[in-house]
Amino acid sequence: MNIKRISLLLIVSIVVGVIPAEAIPLPSLQLGMEDIDDPGKVSSALQILFLLTILTLAPSILIMTTSFARIIIVLSFLRQAMGTQQTPPTQVLIGLGLFLTLFVMGPTWSEINQNALQPYLNEEISQMDALKLAEAPLKNFMLAQTREKDLSLFVNLGDGERGSDSEVEIQSLIPAFIISELKTAFQIGFLIYIPFLILDMVVASILLSMGMMMLPPVLISLPFKLMLFVMVDGWYLIVGSLIRSFGG
Repeated sequence: MNIKRISLLLIVSIVVGVIPAEAIPLPSLQLGMEDIDDPGKVSSALQILFLLTILTLAPSILIMTTSFARIIIVLSFLRQAMGTQQTPPTQVLIGLGLFLTLFVMGPTWSEINQNALQPYLNEEISQMDALKLAEAPLKNFMLAQTREKDLSLFVNLGDGERGSDSEVEIQSLIPAFIISELKTAFQIGFLIYIPFLILDMVVASILLSMGMMMLPPVLISLPFKLMLFVMVDGWYLIVGSLIRSFGG
C-alpha cells in the first residue's frame, strides 16, 4: 500500500509540474437596485415575476379550479375499496385523472383560449381585460358544480351579499367549489364501497362458518372483487359516471 501511495504522489507531482497552473475565471454575481428612468422596464419585470408566480402555483390552480380533485379522489376510493394496495399505481391514477380533466375541461379551456388568450396574444386586448375574460368561463364551470349552500357560506363569511352569478367574487367561489367537490367525491366513493363491502362480509361469514378464522378474508375476497369488477365492466361504469356527474 505504501508503494502505491508513493507512486500516486509521484505521478501527481509530475502532472502538476508539467501542466502549468492557470487561473480559472469565475463569474461574478451582483445583487442590487439601480435607478431606472424607463417605467416600461419595471412593468416588464413585474409581468415576468407575475408569470413565474403563476407557473409556481399552476398545480394548485389545476387541482382547485378544475374537475381533477373529484376524479382523483374517486379513483383513490376505488383502489382502496378493491383492496389492491398499489395497483393501479399512483402514477397511472394521476395520469388518468389528468386526461379525464382535459376531457371535462375541454369546452371551458377552448372558450378561454378563443375569448381571452388569442386576443391577448394578438395584442387586441390588455392583460387585465384578458384575465377578466378568462375568469368568466371558469366561474361558469365552478358555479355549475357548486352547491348553493356552500357558496352562501363563503359569501356570508366575506360580509358580502349574494347577488347574480356574475357578481360572485372568485375568492368566495373557489373555496365553495372545493368543498362541494369534496362532498360529491365522498358520496361517489361511498356508493363504490358498498358492493365491495358486501362481498367482504359474505366471504368473512363463509370463512367463519367453516372455522377458518386464521385465514384473512381479504386474501380470499380479492380475486372475487377483481372478477366482479371485470364482469360488470367497472372502468367503463366508473369513468362514465364521473364524466356525467359534471353534466357533460
